[in-house]
Amino acid sequence: MANDLHPRGVFCAALTPVDADLRPDHARFVEHCRRLVADGCTGVAILGTTGEANSFSTGERKALLEAAIEGGLKPQQLLPGTGVTALTETVELTRHALSMGVDTVVMLPPFYYKDVSEEGLFAAYAETIERVGDARLRVVLYHIPQVSALPIPFGLIERLRARYPDTVVGIKDSAGKLDNMTAMVDRFPGFAVLSGADPLMLPLLRAGGAGAITATTNLVAADLAFVYRHHADPARAAEVEAAQARVVAMRTLASIYAQMASLKTLLAARTGHDGWRRLRPPLLALDAASAQDLLQRHQALLASQRGQ
Repeated sequence: MANDLHPRGVFCAALTPVDADLRPDHARFVEHCRRLVADGCTGVAILGTTGEANSFSTGERKALLEAAIEGGLKPQQLLPGTGVTALTETVELTRHALSMGVDTVVMLPPFYYKDVSEEGLFAAYAETIERVGDARLRVVLYHIPQVSALPIPFGLIERLRARYPDTVVGIKDSAGKLDNMTAMVDRFPGFAVLSGADPLMLPLLRAGGAGAITATTNLVAADLAFVYRHHADPARAAEVEAAQARVVAMRTLASIYAQMASLKTLLAARTGHDGWRRLRPPLLALDAASAQDLLQRHQALLASQRGQ
């Protein structure tokens, strides 16, 4: 995190392991989060889209955040997702995060209703911030219209920043459009624009962006952290490009099949814990043939990278 509490760096959109009863596996989750930080992540964005957050209850989400902190993660290293469809539960989750010492949250718009006006979205965010009523709160907006069906328009950002300049401090843009992110960098000086797409972090950084909150970081945290740290160092340009190529290759691989199931399959192979393959329905693990194909492609990718 930056000293001004505007988030900057590489944050992993962490996967959430579940046990055989499909309950969050706290021990494995904490182990994974600690590994991500050890691999160079600035912090861990827990309970986002990749973390299957909206498949978990309010109580399960609170318990996961508590487990992360009890397991040694610093509150300042965590960016929990607290935006849900119910205003009161968004407030509850956000207050809980603050009670645990976490000051920055990632907040989806209330995504159940479609074709909501900008005025409606402003009212939802404003009501949440007012009800939380805590000057420590820092909100990162979450633009993922392909999932939420509710884009975060520039007019909304402008209004929220004007009303809550010390609270609404950034945005995670997962729409995959670099021009939208660079336009926000230009239009909103000091606003932390974070890429939700791994390959776009490097060009966004070069345009003045703040970093990334991404899914493939679960597998390539060290490479993304290297790109972040050295992107502006001409002496490390070749190494940055090599790390960027590995990031792009892994993102491409993880996108052949359903992304969350693919990431969990690859993480299961890496850790040797097959339980990582589980997802909570309606999401499903890859079938045996798809998983085998993915793992074979992964081995071929690693072999080609070692041969370079």
